[in-house]
Amino acid sequence: MRPRKCRFVRSSPSVRFFKPRGIPLCDLAIVKLKDEEWEAIQLSDYKNLEQEEAAKLMGVSRPTYSRVLSSARKAIAKALVEGGALEIEGGDFMLVDEKTNKKRGKAK
Repeated sequence: MRPRKCRFVRSSPSVRFFKPRGIPLCDLAIVKLKDEEWEAIQLSDYKNLEQEEAAKLMGVSRPTYSRVLSSARKAIAKALVEGGALEIEGGDFMLVDEKTNKKRGKAK
C-alpha cells in the first residue's frame, strides 16, 4: 500500500465546533470533519470552484479530491440528519499561505 499524499489546506476554519441549540453536548454524538474535508467543502460549495481546479489547489488528483469532498458531505449530512455535533479536526494536511503559496507546516 502506498503512503497517503498530504493535502494542501490554505485556510483554517474560525469555528471548529457546531452543535444543535438547546441540546447538551453530553447527549450528542460527535461527527468528525477533517481539515482537508472542510477545505474541499469550502472550495467546491462555498467558492464554487470546479473539482479539477480545487484538486490542483489541494495538491491531489481529481478522483482523490472527489473522494475527500464526498466524505465531507457525508459527515455534514450525518450531523444534520441525526442531530449530532460537528467537529472540524485533524487529518493529513499541510497549511499553505494563501497569498504566497509557501508551506507553513504539516499538521496531523
